[in-house]
Amino acid sequence: MIELLKKLCTAKGVSGREENISKLLKDEISKYADEVIIDKSNNVIAKIGDIEEHNIMLDAHLDEIGFVVTYIDENGFLKVSQCGGMDMRVVQDTRFKVLADSGEITAVVCCLPPHLADGGEDKAPSADSIYLDTGLSPDRVKELIQIGDAVAYDSTPIVLLNNRFACCSTDNRASCALLLRVAQLIKENPVNTGVTFAFTSQEETYGKGASTAAFSIYPDEAISVDVSFARQRGVEAFEGGEMGKGAMICISPVLSRRMSYKFISLAKENNIPYQLEVTGGLTGTNADKISITRSGIPTAVVSIPQRNMHTGAEIVSIDDIESIAQLIYEYIRTAC
Repeated sequence: MIELLKKLCTAKGVSGREENISKLLKDEISKYADEVIIDKSNNVIAKIGDIEEHNIMLDAHLDEIGFVVTYIDENGFLKVSQCGGMDMRVVQDTRFKVLADSGEITAVVCCLPPHLADGGEDKAPSADSIYLDTGLSPDRVKELIQIGDAVAYDSTPIVLLNNRFACCSTDNRASCALLLRVAQLIKENPVNTGVTFAFTSQEETYGKGASTAAFSIYPDEAISVDVSFARQRGVEAFEGGEMGKGAMICISPVLSRRMSYKFISLAKENNIPYQLEVTGGLTGTNADKISITRSGIPTAVVSIPQRNMHTGAEIVSIDDIESIAQLIYEYIRTAC
């Protein structure tokens, strides 16, 4: 699992530029699926079993947050705009990769040294104030980089103590790895229902991939897997889940109550750790789009607790990924 996470998290795929991660996920899910395609939205759609009688859609978005180049100044510095909800408090001096047609180009966010600051700059920068430095001459920058090129975190995967993993884009590559584990479990122990895996694009910007995938697949029911807030310093117990304590099963008016409570029942029956995440409205996940597709799709949300969301060092627990995969497999196994 750690090696799979390293592979997935270091493959770049900012919203709208998911070609690399889409191809990688197609290769990975092809080890288990009967039919795999990459559709017009960069979604990876894979089918296992007979989907005619009953079809469960498993969704995890494959895109990541980043920037997009909006201007190149006379000195060759790159002005950028957010592509997804970047945490602007932690971007100064951070490494990024410009995803140019010429290849990936390393860049560093410019930062005013404290010796030259008057104190007014000691706050989170606005996206409008961010510039990237590639180290190249202005002419060379303009040869290699175009306005509109995507920019992704350049983060090195780290294995922490207590079986935890940190890198950029574990939101939501951790969920992609989890679904690959579910596919492996189905391969080893076949189920009596059809399953369609949907690794979907552009969740961080608008949810386009989930909308088009759900419309095309139109399953009998859907399970959306994402990350959610884990407790850490500054996060109260009622504001997040606990790492290492398993699935965060979402209870929401937009979700299927039957499905959510079936997950709870299965977790209890199989001694699989779980916790609840309750919201009085939308979930902030692809489920919000999936559940209102066509005439409506019964949908559940199961999330991985994650620390440091939307930064270059997002942390998840390998134990949580495994236990949630087992819980989703049990749901699928008992569906028919």
